[in-house]
Amino acid sequence: MQHDKIVVGLDIGTTKICALVGRKNEFGKLEILGLGKAVSEGVVRGIVSNIDKTVDAIKKAIRQAEEQSGINIGVVNVGIAGQHIKSLQHNGSITRASAETEITQADVERLTSDMYRLVTPPGSQIIHVMPQDYKVDYEEGILDPVGMSGVRLEGNFHIITAQSTAINNVYKCVTKAGLEIDNLILEPLASSMSVLSDEEKEAGVALVDIGGGTTDLAIFKDGIIRHAAVLPFGGNIITTDIKQGCQVMQNQAEQLKVKFGKAIAEEASEYEIVSIPGLRDRAPKEISLKNLAYIIEARMEEIVELVYAEIQRLGFQDKLAAGIVMTGGGSQLQNLVQLTEYVTGLDTRIGYPNEHLGKSKIEAVKSPMYATTVGLVLAGYRSLDDRLAQRGYEEPEQEQNYYVATPEVRPAAAPPQTPPAPAAPAAEKAAKKAGAGDFFQRILNRTKDLLINDFDDKQY
Repeated sequence: MQHDKIVVGLDIGTTKICALVGRKNEFGKLEILGLGKAVSEGVVRGIVSNIDKTVDAIKKAIRQAEEQSGINIGVVNVGIAGQHIKSLQHNGSITRASAETEITQADVERLTSDMYRLVTPPGSQIIHVMPQDYKVDYEEGILDPVGMSGVRLEGNFHIITAQSTAINNVYKCVTKAGLEIDNLILEPLASSMSVLSDEEKEAGVALVDIGGGTTDLAIFKDGIIRHAAVLPFGGNIITTDIKQGCQVMQNQAEQLKVKFGKAIAEEASEYEIVSIPGLRDRAPKEISLKNLAYIIEARMEEIVELVYAEIQRLGFQDKLAAGIVMTGGGSQLQNLVQLTEYVTGLDTRIGYPNEHLGKSKIEAVKSPMYATTVGLVLAGYRSLDDRLAQRGYEEPEQEQNYYVATPEVRPAAAPPQTPPAPAAPAAEKAAKKAGAGDFFQRILNRTKDLLINDFDDKQY
């Protein structure tokens, strides 16, 4: 495939750090070239707490992805999460010079760029500005004002901020690993790109991404993101509860949760028991799967209630026709869909990043636990397409190219010349005869070259 652009997503999570190398095929689907992951020991609840351990894990994940894909990685698209993520609504406006001229894309971009200069609380900075709708001379409810006429252009924006120290630590870790960040993307937004359809975003949907240290929430309505939040609870807190409740080791608690855990205790059998190897010179420990399910259900119900309380606080409990889509590693817990529907009363499904994936040798990426990483790659492609569109580059329709094109250089137009005077009939016939002679001479020369080459290529 020629001229294809390769994009790398880097998910710095609480339990794992994952690097994904992908490119788009001729059908516009994402083809996974390499996957690398490492245990994350320097991240707590989505926030980097140990620079050196995080750098080592990033290097390990990148090295695995490079070996599998055969590509040297230098630029990555990184996700960011954590309880420090905040979202707010803000209104902005600009005044144009004349009402006679049409509103252009440059006017809209100037209004959007003004939002990045909004004064934020100390220690925080803006990472995303997403338009909701516009007003043109006080006419409301306009989704795309380009082409309209008016003097005053207003816009309602959804603004997402993050803690400056958390952003700086992410940049420091990636830079120390020898990489460069192309885009810093909120992880719920990345996950939504890989598991949600346009119809769900239009109808109204809540995306719940249950990770190791945090649970991310993103609410969409009318095709626009309306709210984003990060809750400081995830799959690790369930593992900790199992560790304390069953008196087992941390890794044993994780294995119990993954292999035998159920989100509804009634679905577990009272007669099923798992034997856990004891510590040195101690007898094995027997764990009842019914008791295990009670521990998981209590904590999982609390997480779902917190998510639903956030939805109710914003008044979207009756506006989500598409219900809830759950993704992330924690969504693979058995009976979680039934528990969520029981607590919230909303239709629920598990989100898999399959819709945007093409054929690939790496089937593991189809798991919900890689939804964020796949979304980071898709977000990188969208950012690249937006940059190309802003520069005015046009790619041929028959090819799916994702590379930085070079602008076409056209020669300056030649000054108009007066047409030559018509040739005399005799001169015209002579010119035609000379042209015909040249034509037949070229054919004879070409034939002679072919015969000579054919003779030289024969082996005797």
